[in-house]
Amino acid sequence: MTKWRTLLLATIGFNFSFLIWFSFAPFTGPMAEEFGLSLAEIGILASAAIWLAPFGRMLTGWLSDRWGAPTVFAIVLTYVGVFSIASAFAQSYTVFFIERLIVATAGITFVIGIQHVSEWFDEEQLGTAEGIYAGVGNAGAAGGALILPRVFTENWSGPIFETSWRAAFFYTGIVSILLAIVYYTVGEAAKSDAKREATKSTANLKDWLYTATRYGTVVLALAYVMSFGLELSMNGWLATYYREGFNTDNIVLASTFAATFSVAAGLLRPIGGYVSDLLARTEKNILPIFTGRYREQWTFVSLCFIVLAMVGMTLAGLTGQVLLAVAAGFIVGMGCAFAEGAIFAQVPAMFPNSSGSVAGVVGGVGTVGGIVYPLVYAAPMMPSLHTGYSVVAVTMIPILLLCAWVFQPRLAERATEDGFLASSGDSGTSGAPIDD
Repeated sequence: MTKWRTLLLATIGFNFSFLIWFSFAPFTGPMAEEFGLSLAEIGILASAAIWLAPFGRMLTGWLSDRWGAPTVFAIVLTYVGVFSIASAFAQSYTVFFIERLIVATAGITFVIGIQHVSEWFDEEQLGTAEGIYAGVGNAGAAGGALILPRVFTENWSGPIFETSWRAAFFYTGIVSILLAIVYYTVGEAAKSDAKREATKSTANLKDWLYTATRYGTVVLALAYVMSFGLELSMNGWLATYYREGFNTDNIVLASTFAATFSVAAGLLRPIGGYVSDLLARTEKNILPIFTGRYREQWTFVSLCFIVLAMVGMTLAGLTGQVLLAVAAGFIVGMGCAFAEGAIFAQVPAMFPNSSGSVAGVVGGVGTVGGIVYPLVYAAPMMPSLHTGYSVVAVTMIPILLLCAWVFQPRLAERATEDGFLASSGDSGTSGAPIDD
């Protein structure tokens, strides 16, 4: 039963991390008014929430392999809580911006939980378990969009603060510190000492460089740019989009519309992992290409779905019908969920004894989309707020082509051994499992 307790603990930890990561999104209107921010500056704020994630995820993925997930998760939750509390008292935008930049590193906890879950579950359950962890965890963004503006309303007048967003940041910071204590106290790093030592033994710079440059790692990282990176960008942007693009000043309504995307992107993610497990277990081909590469086929189908859904997002927005745009956003979220679940069913299955390090690379690089895409959505040269989605879809096509190349059976079979630097045999570590 310890593995299910681990899954529950990791899921709760990541769910709250996602909530605090995007806790600014429902309050962009009041914050913009107080600090005098333009629409472009709001876009920069949404982008900045991701700036430190790439390096942070790579580092914490490796540290999780080295030190164990409970220790690393507790450290991150503690300092995130401290800076969230501090941001509630910021009087200048510069100080506020820096403090929220540090709070936004809450998103690096994703790879910690991925590593923690992979240390407890066998391969045939990995996709489903990781899908549940990441899916319910990602839904924390929806929880933030639905809960925070309702608890901390525009007319908030409670103890310590009279401003709603300041109260939200203060109290979520308190919860983060308390959760850190629980995680460190209850969490167990791995299912056995042998498994812990096998993982720890690969946590060195040489092995990290080797696994980080395999074709499998690189292509999954880029696929994660167009799935999870897209999700991050939408989480930080959609409340603003529904408010500005459809002329509504009601932040609760706009946040509710935005939450439909987050619900789809989060809660449907286990389906992506489950389908990947199912196809691998039953050895069922769903494409006439990539024969025998069952997980790769499902990943590719999901990525193609995202591109088509993004074009649909633009078309729906141009109709001027907000509910149609909300439905289109839900479909984009569905595509993100399926692709993310598929990708992180592949990661621990391919690299069972370095899942933290590889998850760090994939998760870290993947966040780049969350940095770049909001700048496209809010770019002044765009004809309207609706067209940026199709522009982003076009930029995803080269990634699809790279996936199609690497997912070919001959290349895919050696994707954990061949790479952009050393070839197999130049490192003592590969994706091959080490028996417990």
